[in-house]
Amino acid sequence: MSEQSKSISNPIYKEALTELLFQLADDDFIVAFRGSEWLGLAPHIEEDVAFSSISQDTMGHAAIFYKLLEDIGAGDMDYLAHARQAEDRRNSIMLEEVNGTGTYLSEPHFDWAFAVVRHYFYTQAKKIRIDSLKNSSYQPLAEAAVKVNMELYYHLLHWKTWFQELVKAGGEARERMEQAVKKVSSNLGDLFLLGDQSSNISSLGLIEGEEQIKQRWVATMTPVFENLQLQIPLTMEMEKGNGRIGQHTKDLEVALTTLSEVYNINPAANW
Repeated sequence: MSEQSKSISNPIYKEALTELLFQLADDDFIVAFRGSEWLGLAPHIEEDVAFSSISQDTMGHAAIFYKLLEDIGAGDMDYLAHARQAEDRRNSIMLEEVNGTGTYLSEPHFDWAFAVVRHYFYTQAKKIRIDSLKNSSYQPLAEAAVKVNMELYYHLLHWKTWFQELVKAGGEARERMEQAVKKVSSNLGDLFLLGDQSSNISSLGLIEGEEQIKQRWVATMTPVFENLQLQIPLTMEMEKGNGRIGQHTKDLEVALTTLSEVYNINPAANW
């Protein structure tokens, strides 16, 4: 029996790994969907192409993590992605919030400042987690992190550039960005949490602990905020709940109805 198989045969290790993988997969799954809703609505055609590509990459990352879950016996990856209920999801609650009023097909009035801030904050946190996962005690996850990181560098550069340029533009652009920072920060807290299995996830070497990841995010973002004369969010509240323990909003339920429509019609369809 390989060392990896021995690890999975340990129920404590497997439970902690399963929880972490659901967090990683569910985060990317829902934020990729929110990004896809901007197709045809981005500020200009070049951004439309870029954002679509980023969302496609991110959905691909979700598929990688769901496949790792399938490999350890958590269930069929398509079922895990499309058929689980909102209360079973482990994504950060900040990622499920709607892009604005209306819907993609009916009078969409989406907030680009919110999209930029949400994706920048998330992508920076994801980069820090992926860097930590390169040293994960679960080798298939460490290998997956290396693959994801190849695309993540460009995603982060994209959103950081948008963030800086809009804030530096001043006037209404800066005001809207400052409002978006406050809005995203009000539900940013659970992004850095590891849920009920937190202590086991970190002690078993699957990923670094919550506080380490959070402080690394703050350290990375601080010079950016200082250069732009912005106040970095340190409170990291959870006004709408903690997605890591299954607390979610109606926004997620509505999104999952859309996301699971094809699967419910034909579970064998490719996604």
